[in-house]
Amino acid sequence: MAIARDASESANVVVLEGTVDISSAAELKTALLEALDSGREVRIAVDKASYLDLTAVQLLWAAEQQARRTGVAFRISGQIPDLVSTALAEAGFPSFPASVNAG
Repeated sequence: MAIARDASESANVVVLEGTVDISSAAELKTALLEALDSGREVRIAVDKASYLDLTAVQLLWAAEQQARRTGVAFRISGQIPDLVSTALAEAGFPSFPASVNAG
């Protein structure tokens, strides 16, 4: 598992790799909060993620809601792996921003 944040002038990219689960929840939360606090677009790169558990999905959902409230652009980028899509659907998030904003 790896979570990295890459900030540029226009956006903050949070890169998720491997399995992202409860053991990495604190690290993911910190990365998301830092990205949101910047006020710049937040992109979540999931193409290298192999699995997101319910905790990770809930953190992404909460970050998307916070971004919406504060007017920060938020999107999932990259090809979404099947296991990640399945985890989102099984968690009850079939319309998660990933399905609308993947790029």
